[in-house]
Amino acid sequence: MAEEFGSSACKKSPPIFIFFKDIRHALKLDELGLEIAQIALPASLALTADPIASLIDTAFIGQIGSVELAAVGVSIALFNQVSRIAIFPLVSVTTSFVAEEDAIKSVAREAEESDSIEEGSANGNSEDRELIPRSDSTEADCESKPLTSSCNVVKPKYEHQRRYIPSASSAMVIGSILGLIQAIVLIAGAVPLLNFMGIGSESPMLSPAQKYLTLRSLGAPAVLLSLAMQGVFRGFKDTKTPLYATVAGDLTNIILDPIFIFVFRLGVSGAAIAHVISQYLIAIILLWKLIQQVDLIPPSIKRLKFGRFLQNGFLLLIRVMAVTFCVTLSASLAARQGPTRMAAFQVCLQVWLATSLLADGLAVAGQAILASSFAKKDYERATSSAARVLQLGLVLGLVLGAILGVALQYGAKLFTRDADVVRLIGIGIPFVASTQPINSLAFVFDGVNFGASDYAYAACSMASI
Repeated sequence: MAEEFGSSACKKSPPIFIFFKDIRHALKLDELGLEIAQIALPASLALTADPIASLIDTAFIGQIGSVELAAVGVSIALFNQVSRIAIFPLVSVTTSFVAEEDAIKSVAREAEESDSIEEGSANGNSEDRELIPRSDSTEADCESKPLTSSCNVVKPKYEHQRRYIPSASSAMVIGSILGLIQAIVLIAGAVPLLNFMGIGSESPMLSPAQKYLTLRSLGAPAVLLSLAMQGVFRGFKDTKTPLYATVAGDLTNIILDPIFIFVFRLGVSGAAIAHVISQYLIAIILLWKLIQQVDLIPPSIKRLKFGRFLQNGFLLLIRVMAVTFCVTLSASLAARQGPTRMAAFQVCLQVWLATSLLADGLAVAGQAILASSFAKKDYERATSSAARVLQLGLVLGLVLGAILGVALQYGAKLFTRDADVVRLIGIGIPFVASTQPINSLAFVFDGVNFGASDYAYAACSMASI
């Protein structure tokens, strides 16, 4: 598939020139621009909602003390890195597979309905066909007399029918299993993992870090399951439903944080409990909406495409492990420098994640549109979509860099009252701001590669760096 795309797109110009294709229309709200916006904007908001909630967690915990802030920072970094090993391959593969299957089924439905209409036209005179909806009594008569001339209207066969998408069922099963495994690993190995991250047995950060990590790990099954469902909705090009669910969950987290932390005096444990409750709420909302659209029970186990998931998921696992190693190593080195430096690192990392993930909304849009275009063999649209999301990614990165460079100068005190931590955050601001264009393009390139099902290139390129 990717090879056909490459050969089609490069007949007249080298691949690098795809980036400049119709660049004057990069910000134009034409049909393609509107489709990208309708997918990317809700996806961006949904993706950044959780990091923003973590930022608010960070702000509340920062009011307790710098030791607690640093301890939670290590726990969040550890939880996120372990989660990403499972989340990224699962969500990315699910989005592409669901988009492809849904596009193929859509083409098949249109062809079948077209054949049915032609067959109905051949069996009855056009003068006898009804041009307005029939009453219930008329429809009942037609069901008892299907061959009468007055019943030649073709009823939509797929109206109100739930779709069966094998990849959706597979993603749900895999997400549930991975979530349980993650919870068991993090709870059982909390102390050794924190020791590996640089928090020794004599460190004042160990106790609050262990409490937070253990409690938050109870939400791992909900996190994996909800993100698997988000991948399904993205494949349907529906990013609004995950947005509503995520916002509802994160608002719950924000409301419960001060209650559990300060009113009930649970400290970091209260922050973890609030976060777990919000994650299960998100999973319940998404599951409720998904079962209304998709038949999640497969006719047989053989219909589940576990082999395809595992093959492509393994390639993405290599990529994620390369990224995870870099971020985990950075957090570990910061933790070894003491609570003050780790606290500053935690704030900079959460800001970087929250803003960088805005670009992932464009990546989701590019991936869904490209996967659908490839399934329909519309390579011209695939080329135009790839060019447009890359151009928008660069623009977004430049805007984010400028905003962060100014905002963080004045906003660092929102996260902590410790003057030393604020000073160190100021040192990290130029790096966080200047890397935004590169981050944005990197995220969008991932979406393009995943939309083209080129997981091998994404894995090898990241691992080699």
